[in-house]
Amino acid sequence: MQGKVEICGINTSKLPVLKNEETIELLKLARAGDAEAREKLINGNLRLVLSVIQKFMSRGENADDIFQVGCIGLIKAIDNFNLDLGVMFSTYGVPMIIGEIKRFLRDNSPLRVSRSIRDTAYKILKTKERLQTETQREPTVEEIAAELHLPREEVVIAMDAVADPVSLYEPIYSESGDAVCGMDQIGDTKNTDESWLEQIALTEAIDRLTDREKRILSLRFYEGKTQMQVAAEVGISQAQVSRLEKNAINQIKKDL
Repeated sequence: MQGKVEICGINTSKLPVLKNEETIELLKLARAGDAEAREKLINGNLRLVLSVIQKFMSRGENADDIFQVGCIGLIKAIDNFNLDLGVMFSTYGVPMIIGEIKRFLRDNSPLRVSRSIRDTAYKILKTKERLQTETQREPTVEEIAAELHLPREEVVIAMDAVADPVSLYEPIYSESGDAVCGMDQIGDTKNTDESWLEQIALTEAIDRLTDREKRILSLRFYEGKTQMQVAAEVGISQAQVSRLEKNAINQIKKDL
């Protein structure tokens, strides 16, 4: 986003930057109905939108689309900002911009969530925005749940269901060396050295059985046949099948 990068036809290197005092003054004028002050406010905070959308650029979305959605969040922040609470505009504006972008990405996500959960999530987002406007801070899950008379768990589940998916290969930590991805933090409980060695030991134990024992175990446990069916196919009695099967299993256990 640095240098002469154009987004939506705007040269980002020439965007103005407002000091907090200038922003507050323009907010007062805009609140009084000054359209020019409102326009200056929007243009003077576009760099704020640019700083926010950078974290969403790895998702493959069009930069112009994300920027425009971020501008909608900025305009909402300007219209709803409470001057009486004495906080910096960016403290309120950044979560509003992020929320608008996340809503856009959620609505355009290829993942499908049930209608009831999406409706609950929508109510949660609206309540979150309202509480954020009233308090000028990020509301807690408990506050949102109390406002909607919902269990905390239901609020968490609904928000998780509509959250943006994250790639397991997206870097989560990087300092002096190779980046650490989510995949690096996930353990494989199936393909471990221990299970690999057990598989080798099992294969060797089966190899020590006679051909008849191998065939009986294959018919019984791979093809799912009964001892009577095995006996008919192999040409021996059911009692012999039972004895050979038992001996083979005991031998494998002993070898392991």
